[in-house]
Formats: sequence, C-alpha cells, structure tokens
Amino acid sequence: MNPSWTIRAWPARLWQADGASELHFHHLDTQVFPVTDDEAPVSGQTVWRGAAADGEVGVAWDWVMLSRDVVAMADPMSVVTNLQLLGDSGEVLTSWEAARHLSRIVYGLPWQTEVKRVVRHQLDD
Repeated sequence: MNPSWTIRAWPARLWQADGASELHFHHLDTQVFPVTDDEAPVSGQTVWRGAAADGEVGVAWDWVMLSRDVVAMADPMSVVTNLQLLGDSGEVLTSWEAARHLSRIVYGLPWQTEVKRVVRHQLDD
C-alpha cells in the first residue's frame, strides 16, 4: 500500500514546468476506500511514479466513481506530488500556478482504466 500522502516525504525534485508532460509515469498503487453508506459513491486514491534525472517523482490524487463507467478526480486542485515545477525564470511555481501542468500529467495517464480495473477486481473478491 502506498498512500498518496507518502509522496510528500519523497525528496523534492525540481522540474521545468513546460516539460512536465514529458515525464513518464507508471501505475504504482490504487486504493479503494471502504464504503460506509450504501448511497455513497465508490472512491479512493491512485498513486503514480516516474523517473526524473535526479530521482523518483510521484503524483497522486483522490478519485470518485460517478457511474459504472465514469471515474473523475475528486478535486483536480489537490494533486499530491514531490515535483517542484519551475517557471521560465527558474522560480518555483505556486500550487495554483503548477495546477495546470499537473493536470496535463494526469490527463495523459491511463489512470481511469487502472482505477476501474482495481474496483472490478475488488468487487469480484
């Protein structure tokens, strides 16, 4: 199990924001949260790992299943990462400024397929 918050303990990695979508990530873990209310949607978190020149980078976020075939990020502004994205002048971007670059990373990953696979597997058990 690799809870998303553990990524915050990984060493920070500086990366040029405009090149963030060039990082290659692979699926590390997806967790499904226990459902305590029959009307609550299935939800959880997914964690992805990649490699930068100076070490590992990770991204993670919470997700929610809106229907059998539709999975969405629970909060697109809450991507957990150890990446510190740099602007054109070398400044570290704020969370707000980095959000669009992190969204591009998430958009480029097959994360919804992985989440649905894990959910199906757990429901079959």
